[in-house]
Amino acid sequence: MTDAVPTSSAAPPVVRPMSERFRGFLPVVVDVETGGFDWNRHALLEIAAIPIEIDEAGRLVPGEVACAHVEPAPGTEIDPKSLEVTGIVLDHPFRLAKPEKEALEYVFAPVRAAIRKHNCQRAILVGHNAHFDLNFLNAAVARTQHKRNPFHPFSVFDTVTLAGVAYGQTVLARAVHAAGLAWDSTQAHSAVYDTERTAELFCTIANAWSNRAIDTQ
Repeated sequence: MTDAVPTSSAAPPVVRPMSERFRGFLPVVVDVETGGFDWNRHALLEIAAIPIEIDEAGRLVPGEVACAHVEPAPGTEIDPKSLEVTGIVLDHPFRLAKPEKEALEYVFAPVRAAIRKHNCQRAILVGHNAHFDLNFLNAAVARTQHKRNPFHPFSVFDTVTLAGVAYGQTVLARAVHAAGLAWDSTQAHSAVYDTERTAELFCTIANAWSNRAIDTQ
């Protein structure tokens, strides 16, 4: 007589689609680097965006980054102190900056594709001090009269608030450390790097909250 091979009775996890997670919105992490703090006057210089995906276990994970260096729009200003912080060299031969409308479309196109993929209605911007990024984004959209902006015009998910609640930290570097993630200060103030770290932070907090909610059901 041979022993029967035991089979697992555990059912695979039920994964809710993204369209049901955030009321039809697709979270997209965005970071901008700019020529100052006034979105009505100062130039948009870099933009990066990462749509949030779902893995096979139903956990939120960062998707692929789309990014562009941006030529300062005519009529906008640049505070030299901002360039000292970001390290942006406007005339660097490898910067390969795009005109503002072209740069927006370069980033918006994969966001719209992700919205269609997940059957969502539109994107919602996730950012650290998110309204700063959204205001610069909206100002650039208005300047260029871009007609296919995929982002909600005023709603955001702000990781400052989320990290303050979850870890008692509001500075991005400290929040990332508190979440047990890596932070390299030499790469900070790059739109791509800050977007990648913010995406990891958002997913870490959102997944922990989802697990806690499931445990209480």
